[in-house]
Amino acid sequence: MNLGELTIEEFHQGLVTKKFTALEAVQNLFNHIKKTDKKIGAYLSLDEDGAIKSTEEVDIKISKGESISILAGIPMAIKDNILIKNLPATAASRILENYKASYDASVIKKLKEEQAVFIGKTNMDEFAMGSSTENSSFHITHNPHDPKRVPGGSSGGSAAAVASGQALAALGSDTGGSIRQPADFCGLVGLRPTYGAVSRSGLIAMASSLDQIGPIAKTARDAAILARAIYGKDSMDSTSVGLDLGGDILNPKLKDIESITIGLPIEYFPKEINKDISKGLEMVSQEFKNLKVNFKKISLPHTKYAISSYYIILPAEVSANLARFDGIRYSRIKNKESDNLKKLYFSQKTSGFGTETKRRVILGTFVLSSGYYDDYYKKAQQMRAIISKEFEEVFHEVDVILTPTSPTPAFKIGEKIADPLAMYMSDMFTIPSSLAGLPAISIPTGHKTEEGLPTSFQLIGKKWADATILKIGQLYEKTIGTEGKTAF
Repeated sequence: MNLGELTIEEFHQGLVTKKFTALEAVQNLFNHIKKTDKKIGAYLSLDEDGAIKSTEEVDIKISKGESISILAGIPMAIKDNILIKNLPATAASRILENYKASYDASVIKKLKEEQAVFIGKTNMDEFAMGSSTENSSFHITHNPHDPKRVPGGSSGGSAAAVASGQALAALGSDTGGSIRQPADFCGLVGLRPTYGAVSRSGLIAMASSLDQIGPIAKTARDAAILARAIYGKDSMDSTSVGLDLGGDILNPKLKDIESITIGLPIEYFPKEINKDISKGLEMVSQEFKNLKVNFKKISLPHTKYAISSYYIILPAEVSANLARFDGIRYSRIKNKESDNLKKLYFSQKTSGFGTETKRRVILGTFVLSSGYYDDYYKKAQQMRAIISKEFEEVFHEVDVILTPTSPTPAFKIGEKIADPLAMYMSDMFTIPSSLAGLPAISIPTGHKTEEGLPTSFQLIGKKWADATILKIGQLYEKTIGTEGKTAF
């Protein structure tokens, strides 16, 4: 069997009962990748030698009868904007094509302490700018459920790797929905932590007030296991906060949710919503009703301004964060030398950045420019504050909020690439909670379309209530029988 199809707990049980070794598992996985990734295109680079070397200490511990972490030996895929020392970190951009990281991201340090194994770096939209992984400077990633469709973005490579059994779990980054939407399109669980719950140190920044690293996994339980490992305060990130997920994060009880109230925002359920998304949500609602959960209709009227505000704030931060990439300091791109520094910069950035990246840099520079700052950027930040306040007030009435993750199932490759506005609308349900810095998780409904495509729902929690949405997700999976079954 392909061991990449197991959950983290199933894999761990196989290791400790000596059904296979960590080395055999990694070799099994790389054989599977070599057979399948030409069709999927999940990875930008692989580290077979490093992965094999990482298994040595795990297998020695097991052979001696010593205990190991639940993440020890677990083969993981890492989005290519998260630094792993001495491995490529291109952010799927030509301008970083030859760059290798000089240090580990804080989340990587934490996972190395747990002895997780890193298979390789996954494809993404360039600098995380996109919703389909079609904006990569290197190749398009295909959805394992239907190779003619996108896997979502910008963490599409990470989602495709897990969905195709090329990794047991993965890390992605989520700015406006870049973990949750690919998880949705690929039938996985994707968690965006509360802003500040996970360190951003070692993440190539796009929009610093929005970016968060989080897990993409087969189940909510696997996502919780990874969250326990990567959460925590970090001196290298001044925005990080120590958040204790609690010792019972992996043991949710039905009594924990019997009295909770789930809010259904009317703005997230338009009449024209996709019929398959609607069917999936009806199924979810019924399952929660069977668990004696209460529902309440709520209103978040300023939701309609979220995308407009987001696509002013985000490009503004992009224009500042990407100014450092000149094709010289981090990775000298192959280009004709110039005796004029200004011409050299223009030449390097023109050839090094892709179309979407240049579009957002230009837009961001415009909204920050003299005479337009107050008209655009300041108003967008004011709207962000209103949206955040609106969520805060609603959470006095409900415990969590349930919404669709995406307005449609996975769309076809090329379907939206020529229409940036249509592409931006793919994140219409995930962006509002990102602006407010709230935790949110995407979970498969269990309902599939006629084409066999997965559908998902999103749970949005109060700030710092990450454990709550993870527990609810696990209980839902148990109810519909998708929490993973012991293979050994």
